[in-house]
Amino acid sequence: MLNVYNTLTRKVEPFKPIKGKEVKFYSCGPTVYNYAHIGNFRSNIFYDVLKRSLKFLGYKVNHVMNITDIDDKIIKAIQKEGVSLKDFTRKYEKIFFEDFDALNIGKPTHVLRATESIDEMVDMIKKLMKKRYAYKTSDGIYFSIDKFKGYGKLAQLDKNKTTRARIKADEYTKENPQDFALWKFYSPEDGDIFWETELGKGRPGWHIECSAMSTKILGPSLDIHTGGIDLVFPHHTNEIAQSEGATGKKFVKYWMHGGFLTMKEGKMSKSIGNVVYLNTLRELGFSPMDYRYMCLEKHYREPLEFSVENLEAAKNGYQRLKNICSGLKEDGKANASVIKEFTNAIEDDLNMPKALSAVWGLIRDSKAKGKYAALKEMNEVLGLKLFDDIEVSVPKEVKQLSTKREKARMAKDWKKSDELRDKIKKLGWDVKDTPEGAKLSKVQ
Repeated sequence: MLNVYNTLTRKVEPFKPIKGKEVKFYSCGPTVYNYAHIGNFRSNIFYDVLKRSLKFLGYKVNHVMNITDIDDKIIKAIQKEGVSLKDFTRKYEKIFFEDFDALNIGKPTHVLRATESIDEMVDMIKKLMKKRYAYKTSDGIYFSIDKFKGYGKLAQLDKNKTTRARIKADEYTKENPQDFALWKFYSPEDGDIFWETELGKGRPGWHIECSAMSTKILGPSLDIHTGGIDLVFPHHTNEIAQSEGATGKKFVKYWMHGGFLTMKEGKMSKSIGNVVYLNTLRELGFSPMDYRYMCLEKHYREPLEFSVENLEAAKNGYQRLKNICSGLKEDGKANASVIKEFTNAIEDDLNMPKALSAVWGLIRDSKAKGKYAALKEMNEVLGLKLFDDIEVSVPKEVKQLSTKREKARMAKDWKKSDELRDKIKKLGWDVKDTPEGAKLSKVQ
C-alpha cells in the first residue's frame, strides 16, 4: 500500500483516496512573469514522479495545474515592457512548457489560467462574504482569519504570533493586519488590468486563484495538493481557509510538499538572485535529463544542494545507466523480485533513491533474467527516457574520420584504426563496432 507524508498531520499515512482508485490531484503551477528556474522544476519533477507512481500503482489520476497569469509582478513587468498582458504571459507560459517537455514532465490533465477563471473567483468571494468570512474595505475585499476556526493548522502556527511582514502601511482599514486580500479594487497603478464584476472594478488576490481553479474542475474536496515547502504559509494556509469557508467541506486530504533546491548561500530564489535556469545547464554541457536524474537521487522532502560537481556526478551515473539500457535485448517477462523491490520503494513515500538502488541492483546482477522488461516498466515511473535514442547530428569531420577508420579496419591496419579512434574521441565522440558497421555516439 502507498504511504505518503501528510504535511497536515506531520505523519506518514496510508494513502486512501476519497473515492476508490480515483485521485483528485492539484499542483501549484508557475507565475508567468519570468523564466522558471531549476528550483521551480525540482517541484515539478516531484509532481510528475508522484503522478507516474500513482498510475503505476493502478490509480486513475485527474491532475489540475494552474497558470498564474495575473499578479503584482506581472503588472509591473508589462508596464515596464509596454506589452499586453496576454502577449507577455503567453510568452513565458510557452517557454515554461518547452522546459517541461525537455525534463520529460507529463502535462496535467487540465491546465487553467487565472485570467480565464475570474467568474469562479467572484462566485467564491461572494459565498465568503455571505457567510461573513470576508468583508469590504476601501481598497479591497479581505478574508477575516479570526472568523475561520483552525486558521493556520497546516503551518501549525499561532495566528496571534503570525508574522506581520509585508503588510503595507495603507492597509490600516483591515480588521486584522494579518487578514489577506481576496479582491483588490482598482488603483491607477493597475493601468488597464482590471475586471468589472459584481464585487467592483478590480482584480483577484493570489490565494483565491488556486482555490477557485482547483474546485472548478475537481470539486470542493481534493485527495492531494502539492507544492514547494515555501508555499505552506501563507499560500496553502490561506487556500484552506477560503476554500473550506466557502464550501463547508474539508478541502484537501493529503498535503504533500517538496524540499528546497539549495545553493551554498541558501535556497534558490529570484529575490536572492542566485537562480540557475535550464538553459544555464545546457550552456555548461548538461542535458535536462541529467538534472532530472540528480533530483531522483534525493528524497523529494529533503533539501537538494545544487553544484556543478553534484550535477556532473549525476550526469555520469545517468549516462552510464542509459548506455547499459540501450544495449539490452528483450529477455522475457519482467524480473518480479526487482519490480517488487521497486514498488516497495515507491510505496515508502516515493523513496526514489531506494527505487534507483533497485534499478542499479538489477543492472549489476549478471545472472538476473527479465532485465529489459523490468527496466522498461520502472522507467515509466522514473521518466528517464532510458530506452530513447539520443538524436544528435554528427559533425562532418567526425564522419570523415569514421569513414577512414572503417577503411583501415577493412585493411586490418589496426594501428591506424586505433589512432583514428583516439582522434574521434578527442572531438567528443565514441565509436562502437557492430555487425551493421561503426556506430557513433556523443560522449556524455
